[in-house]
Amino acid sequence: MKKIIDLDKWLFLKVNRDGTSPFLDKLMPVLREPTTWIPLYIFLLVFIIYNFRKKGWWLVVYAVITVAITDTVSSRVFKPLVGRMRPCCDPSFSANVRLLAYCGGNGSFTSSHAANHFGLAMFLFFTLRPVIGGWGYLFFIWAAAISYAQIYVGVHYPFDVLGGTVLGCLVGWASATIFNQKNGPLAMRSKDLSYA
Repeated sequence: MKKIIDLDKWLFLKVNRDGTSPFLDKLMPVLREPTTWIPLYIFLLVFIIYNFRKKGWWLVVYAVITVAITDTVSSRVFKPLVGRMRPCCDPSFSANVRLLAYCGGNGSFTSSHAANHFGLAMFLFFTLRPVIGGWGYLFFIWAAAISYAQIYVGVHYPFDVLGGTVLGCLVGWASATIFNQKNGPLAMRSKDLSYA
């Protein structure tokens, strides 16, 4: 176990201390802020409701439930159970940390940012894939960028992010599977608006 923890700390330092630049120092704190992504959420909401109507509303409900589950399991189950301190809170390690964001007092494993965003990415990938095809992989790039930012700004170790990623993907896959079984595959709204 010590070797795994040492590897995790080594990887953290490679990202947080050695792999830095002035540009990334400005970008990474912005990537992890929820308000940064409000335009994306509004676009997705309008796109989903406009194109899928009643199924679209159910898609939104399932997406919210997905994030609620990932956040609850990460924050209220894993973090208290594991009890790992964040790198920025650990008295024996925090002197090594370049902290670029609020540290937070709750546990480190798993990263709720990673769990929530990968849960949503997996859910949207498997529900919207019939409509958007290969573009669905962009959801994973988005989630990965936000998760990487957690390490870069100094608030999570890489294995915290990996744990959150696995949790999010499992919950997202499960909720997408249930949605698809209950609602069938999505199809774009017909462009033919005639009433003939």
